[in-house]
Amino acid sequence: MKKDRVVVIGAGVGGLAAAIDLSRRGVEVTVVERAATPGGKLRQVDGIDAGPTVFTMRWAFDGLFADAGETLADHLTLEPIDVLARHAWAGGARLDLFPDIEQTADAIGAFASARDAQGYRDFCARAKEIYQTLAPSFIGAERPSPLELVTRVGLGKLDLLWRTMPFSSLWDALEGYFVDPRLRQLFGRYATYVGSSPLQIPATLMLVAHVEREGLWRVHGGMYEIARALHRLAEARGARFMFGAEVKEVLVSGGRASGVLLADGEQLSADAVVFNGDVSALGSGLLGAPAMAAAPATPVKARSLSAVTWCMHAQATGFPLLHHNVFFGHDYADEFDAIFRRRGITAAPTVYLAAQDRDGSSAPKTEGVERMLVLINAPADGDSHVYDAETLQALSERALELLSQCGLQLSPARTVGFGPSAFEELFPSSGGALYGRANHGFLGTFERLGAVTGLPGLYAAGGSVHPGPGVPMAVLSARLCAARVCEDHFGRAPSTRGGLSVATG
Repeated sequence: MKKDRVVVIGAGVGGLAAAIDLSRRGVEVTVVERAATPGGKLRQVDGIDAGPTVFTMRWAFDGLFADAGETLADHLTLEPIDVLARHAWAGGARLDLFPDIEQTADAIGAFASARDAQGYRDFCARAKEIYQTLAPSFIGAERPSPLELVTRVGLGKLDLLWRTMPFSSLWDALEGYFVDPRLRQLFGRYATYVGSSPLQIPATLMLVAHVEREGLWRVHGGMYEIARALHRLAEARGARFMFGAEVKEVLVSGGRASGVLLADGEQLSADAVVFNGDVSALGSGLLGAPAMAAAPATPVKARSLSAVTWCMHAQATGFPLLHHNVFFGHDYADEFDAIFRRRGITAAPTVYLAAQDRDGSSAPKTEGVERMLVLINAPADGDSHVYDAETLQALSERALELLSQCGLQLSPARTVGFGPSAFEELFPSSGGALYGRANHGFLGTFERLGAVTGLPGLYAAGGSVHPGPGVPMAVLSARLCAARVCEDHFGRAPSTRGGLSVATG
């Protein structure tokens, strides 16, 4: 009896999750990854997590593991964080956010005003309402058209869709909640979670505030442990992995994807192929001319944010760092105008710092040199501009100067820097964009590719496709993709106990 076969291109989170769901249903899965290790953007450099640092939407992982007959807690040790992030401005102002609404409202009242504290309560209520409307109809479901979304929510509930604020920018909407401009900066930063500008992204994305407040965890051993756990589970369910193997071309037979050709000449036949990479690589011809029909290349102007990052072993003094820290520049709007219009980096960019040796909930307990990821946003121009050592050093000096103005002195002992050109090498045809397309404008999120591509038999999973970027969203995209593959090719959809029963609390 012929075995059902699927080739997964890429062992990022989306590829790993798809391999788990497909393998547990008896499909013969081969995952081909050109890197030496799994994880994709979940990676470590010099012992430091060099990619995503925030773990949210735990229910997405609980469902994936439960449906594979396992318990997440048996594979990952997670610690709830009771201070979501520490925020700082030049001159010494600081504000912490907490999972508890009233605790944060009290902090905002002391930081700004009673009016802003009430604005925060109102903001949280709207963010929760938006999330509850879109979680089952959009986030946990196959990509809809705008009309299909209306149908899913219900024609009699159009007021709920209107209240998701799709026609207002996040930046403008925040003005209705907060008087203090620093709070507009702080909550506008949620747009960067999906690689976008708060000036151009719909106010709908305020739902991220609810997602974060519902639960933020620190992963013992670092975020890369997620990739290791997914890899182990996929192998345990029968998936085969080929590392250091690059796909040269998606093979097409009879008008549909039929396997892949590797760079060393080996051919792998398959009933279906899942692509876990930036979908722009398909339209640009990176995987062969026939695969160009699968999806268009992302226009440069539609690319999401890239970044300049430094994996740093450093000593920190003068500022009580927590696990997640944000240091704001003085002109937040100019940062995004520089990136998306002028294609550059503003003079004093906002700096994110993940202090990875500190727990997420209390003052630091460590002394001496620590592991840190330091990040500033950048344009996705890695295919047209080289970020050499001199450029990275100059940008590092700008970042360190802002940190100093906020009271933090860093003394780096060892640093490894990356810019958009390095991310373009790691994730080809992206220009260094780390989130696929930017979600700008009312239709921006609908322009993301879904699981089904324009080439029959070729499917997509990962952060550049629906429902969007981020580690848990990549898991959801993979589960939607696996379900579609099984239904289209093998006459069955994978059963789920917890997977896509989206948490809406």
